[in-house]
Amino acid sequence: MYKVKVYVTLRESVLDPQGKAVMSSLHKMGQSEVEDVRIGKYLELTLQKGNYDLDEKIVNMCSKLLSNPVIEDYRYEVEEVVAQ
Repeated sequence: MYKVKVYVTLRESVLDPQGKAVMSSLHKMGQSEVEDVRIGKYLELTLQKGNYDLDEKIVNMCSKLLSNPVIEDYRYEVEEVVAQ
């Protein structure tokens, strides 16, 4: 099995009003050292081993469903899970 960790973030050119709201709240809490906040998504997928190209499968899932390629970027990490 594989554990795939997917990180989805807004592109740098896209404004992040949710991040700005969180940053404003942090500043009101006295956390003035926070310079910027960007909100994203974290997903964990567990895939069975099979006769397929793992990277191709992950890229397909990310680009067609898990992220919006117009406004978001993604990256992923793959960890092989050993059955116990």
